[in-house]
Parts: sequence; C-alpha cells; structure tokens
Amino acid sequence: MDKKKHIAIFTTASLPWLTGTAVNPLFRAAYLAKDGVRKVTLVIPWLKLTDQELVYPNKLTFDSPSEQEKYVRQWLEERTGFKSSFDIRFYPGRFSLHKRSILALGDITEAIPDDEADVAVLEEPEHLTWYHHGKRWKIKFRLVIGVVHTNYLEYVRREKNGQLQAFLLKYVNSWVINIYCHRVIRLSAATQELPRSVICNIHGVNPRFLNIGMKKREQEQNGNQPFTKGAYYIGKMVWSKGYKELLKLLQDNQKELTQLEVDLYGSGEDSDQVEEAAEKLDITVKVHPGRDHADPLFHDYKVFLNPSTTDVVCTTTAEALAMGKIVICANHPSNDFFKQFPNCRTYDDDEGFVNETCRALQDQPAPLTDDQMHELSWEAATERFLKSAHLDDEVKKLTKKPSKLYMSTSFDLSRNLDDASAFIHHWGTGFLTKQPDEEQCKDVGFPVPLKRQSYPSRKWAF
Repeated sequence: MDKKKHIAIFTTASLPWLTGTAVNPLFRAAYLAKDGVRKVTLVIPWLKLTDQELVYPNKLTFDSPSEQEKYVRQWLEERTGFKSSFDIRFYPGRFSLHKRSILALGDITEAIPDDEADVAVLEEPEHLTWYHHGKRWKIKFRLVIGVVHTNYLEYVRREKNGQLQAFLLKYVNSWVINIYCHRVIRLSAATQELPRSVICNIHGVNPRFLNIGMKKREQEQNGNQPFTKGAYYIGKMVWSKGYKELLKLLQDNQKELTQLEVDLYGSGEDSDQVEEAAEKLDITVKVHPGRDHADPLFHDYKVFLNPSTTDVVCTTTAEALAMGKIVICANHPSNDFFKQFPNCRTYDDDEGFVNETCRALQDQPAPLTDDQMHELSWEAATERFLKSAHLDDEVKKLTKKPSKLYMSTSFDLSRNLDDASAFIHHWGTGFLTKQPDEEQCKDVGFPVPLKRQSYPSRKWAF
C-alpha cells in the first residue's frame, strides 16, 4: 500500500483567538483530512501563560498544549458535526504587543520529522518567514505552498511613515516568499503581486452559517417572512476594519438616508471613538458589543453593510451571504469572489452606496441555490485548494534537494541566486530571532537550544 501523502499546515494563530489565521487553517485541516486520502497535521503556536493572558479572550488560558488541543477539537467538532482525523502539533511562539501578532521562536520546521516532510502549507508565508532562522523550507519539504491571508501593505500605510514602510515591506515580503515557497495562493487580488502566485479564494464558511441560510430559504418557501430587521455591520471595532469608511459614508449622505437605521456590533481599541462618532450623526446608528456572527440575534437582519477594503477576503461577508442576506460592499478586488452571488451588490462611490442601500432595504434577498451554497462551503474551498496547489501533479515530480542548507555548487544561476538569498536571510535573522526557552521547548517536544543568546529588540521590524 502506498504511503499517504503528508500535508503539514503551519499557521500564525490558534483558538481561542478568533482571528482568521486561527479559524481558516483549522477548517482547512479538517476538510483536507476528512476523506482519509492524505495525512494532515496542523501546526499552531504555543504561548507562555503571560502571553496567553494578553491574547486569548474571556481569561481563557491553558496549562499544557494537550489541554489547548482538546479545546480546539471540541470547538471544531461543534461546528462541523464530525470528528476530525488530523494531528495537531505546536511550535514555540511569543506575542508581540508592538504588532499585535504572534511570532515564531526558533526553527519551527522541527515540528515535523524529516521522514514526514512532504508538503508544507504556510498560512501567512511572509509572517512565518520574516524571522525564520532554521532549516530552509524548500529543502526540508518537497513542496512548500504559501497562502496569503493579509494585506499587510494596507495596514502599514496607516501607520507613521506608512508609505515608506509599505514600500520596504513590499520588497521584504516578495524576497522571503521567493526564498521559501515553491507556489503561492493569494486569496484575492487585494494582496501584493508575488512570485509564482495564483489568485483563488480557498476559504469556506463555517457550516453553521449555511444551516442558517437553509432555514431562511425554508421559511420563505413556506410563505413566512425570513427577515424582519434592517441593516447592520459586525467586525472588530478598530477604525481600519471598515468603521472609518462606513461612518464617513453615513455622515456624508445623511439627507439621502434619513430612514436608515444601522446597528454596529464589535469590540476593540476604538470602541469609544466609534460610539462617539455615531452619536453625532442625525440618522440612527446604535453601537453594541461584539458577538458571534452565528448568534440568533443576527439571523433576522436583511442587509449587511461592509465598506471595508483592508480585508483580503472578508469572512463576515461570506457568512452574511451564506445566511441569505443582501450584502452591500465596495467594488474592490477583495470582493471579486462574492460578485458571483446575486445578493452581493457593489458600489463605486457615495451615490452608488446610497442607491444600493435604499434598494436593498426595499427588496427581498434571492434565495440561495444549492450550487451557491456549495460554492461557499468548505468542501468547495478544499476542491479549489487542491486544484490551485497542483498537489497531485507536483508532489510526485519534486524531490528533496541535497542536504546542503544554502549554497549550491551547480552552475544554475537562478538556483545560486536563490541559495545566496537564503544564506543572507539566515545570517541576518541570526541577529534578530529570539530562541524559545527550555520550558517552551519541553512543552512542545522541541530540542532544547544549547545556548541561549540575547539579540537586539525586533520592535523596529515590519
């Protein structure tokens, strides 16, 4: 019997932090492993207790990786309705307050033994490789696929000296991804151009939302009114997540939208400022704490307003469409995937936003067809992933490179330039990368570093 193909999915976050890079790779692992054709391992960060307290909501913390794994599996099973057969392994990580994200410590390729190193999927490849100081991904694994989740350039443009930061970061991202990835999948054209990349939305929605959409379709078929509320928006309450654009649209078009009432749901650093700005408007805009989008509170809303352009593919937009709602969103590359659905209505300017919003409040959403529901599902997303990654074709053809980590003795100029870039990156990250301590290494089963070194602060980095 042939050995099963092994896919190791590395990501930058984990539940109970409900961020996209925690949730989507988890579903991807579950659905890739579901048919039993391949072996799948999800590799997630393990944080020390002090960092867990900073990151995880509702004071949730874990004493061991096995305790966190139990939580993750239970959360997933409640949403998919089936027991997953993939493995979960951990790598040492630390939370950066400066960038509000988790950074890997040491060589995280150690999570996968060499004899299992077939395919690596790097969820946020730039993030995972900025400071990578260890085995070269392309040598350890036969095939390395990067999945670009985040429009980092858009975020840094909003910071001090944003244009300069974005200019430099663009080239750093391209450089490290070229060094470490064979192939790149960009979720939408809202991300930067990258070497050897294709554009494909390989995310699906939590099955809960599709179940809600089916119930709404049944209500309408039975002659009942499926939607009894108006318009809303949900998202982390920070200005960069669409609140700035939405409140400006509402402020500039108050006369045309006098009958509109909007409910905003979210929690975040800018909650007080958002609420203050909403109170100054003549139209009714109510601000509420954040809640799970699958909460019954949201089932009866008919119109989802989402002017955000910082997302690569907005999860809440997909969820709203899956629930059968009308979505009003910007005509932007991040929304290209959603334009195939009749209930997605885009606008180019203020006039378009006003017209589409008023029309949506008067119309009834088109019932979702079975084909449309499938397109939003994780089953379809997994099919798109396998097709975009060309796994079946390439894993058979690629062989591991020689054991030399960086420099090649061949006369292949492209290969030599690639090796030289990897050598320079490896040398540079030696001054920046912090090693995990003995406790974290033992927790996750990593070798303990022989000598702990003190490196300069990484706060300056992108």
